[in-house]
Amino acid sequence: MPFTLSRPVCEIRVGILTIKQKWELYLNASCSYECELYLQAKYPKLTASDNVYINATVFPDADLVVAIKNLKIGEALLREGNILALRTTDTTSTTTSKLTTDYKNPVSSINRIWHIFGKCDEQLRADFKLLTNGRNSLQLNSSNRLVGNTDDLFIEEGATVNCAIINTQTGPVYIAKDAEVMEGAMIRGPFALGEHATLKMGAKIYGATSIGPHCKVGGEVSNSVFFGFSNKAHDGFVGNAVIGEWCNLGADSNNSNLKNNYGNVKVYDYASQNMVDTGLQFCGLFMADHAKCAINTQFNTGTVVGFASNVFGGDFPPKFIPDFSWGGAKGFEKFDLQKAIALAKNVYARRSMTVTDADVAIFEAINEMAKNTNG
Repeated sequence: MPFTLSRPVCEIRVGILTIKQKWELYLNASCSYECELYLQAKYPKLTASDNVYINATVFPDADLVVAIKNLKIGEALLREGNILALRTTDTTSTTTSKLTTDYKNPVSSINRIWHIFGKCDEQLRADFKLLTNGRNSLQLNSSNRLVGNTDDLFIEEGATVNCAIINTQTGPVYIAKDAEVMEGAMIRGPFALGEHATLKMGAKIYGATSIGPHCKVGGEVSNSVFFGFSNKAHDGFVGNAVIGEWCNLGADSNNSNLKNNYGNVKVYDYASQNMVDTGLQFCGLFMADHAKCAINTQFNTGTVVGFASNVFGGDFPPKFIPDFSWGGAKGFEKFDLQKAIALAKNVYARRSMTVTDADVAIFEAINEMAKNTNG
């Protein structure tokens, strides 16, 4: 949380792909979801007479996929007592399995929100190999400057890249279908730009950074993940950050990612409702879905901005901003649920999309939970 308030864990983007998209490519199969009741209308669960449940925090690799495919019905795959996968004829993952197999190989996963940007480098490189294997990239046109190996640059059909400087010596660069890199952009890999996303003129990107589909990003960005449909279209710095969907950062907004005393950064933990030590020296901003901030907003290290919040005003706002908050350093008031839904409808309409009943139900459920969240 707060990212899993509005999505199953497997819909988190780490690297180029979401966790679900990774598994679907490795398994060559469609996956569905087992998630909280209020999310099920948007993220349905599909079952059959033979079901494989996979731990949604875990990233796939070739060895793990083989081990899962070799499971017998009624057998669970475990590592250090934790279930990685379960094959069953039942329609629930809570089934107790009498047959177990211990998996000895290392496993990569996410368990904290800072792991999302922390694992971005590893997963972006893995996704790049997965997506580009046996395929040919578009040629980079002569208006651009490439530093590094052309094999580490992949441009999908329909993408536009002009007058950019791209450095693949530090990692691969992936430009997805119908994405656009505008003039003067500077990119150091590893980096991914999602479908229909735009990197604005003069943007400065340091890897490992992943910008999801339909985002518009400018200014300076370092080691950050944008899930999708979010805008940081103007100057300002975002570093060691995770930005959810349908967010908007006003011009010249910045986040700190390093404390003045160079100490470990603490962030708010929804489960314990306390600050927890990340163990990281560099840790920036975590902005949940539908959150917004006004021009010149300044976020301190490790700030967590809750779902459908709107932040504005001078000085640094608190390091934790609860869901449905409206205000800034001088204090917050509750953002009315119906106004928040109306705002989402306006934002969706700009992308020719519609807020569904399932989306509204998620807003309502999170609003109800927010009543019990301490600030």
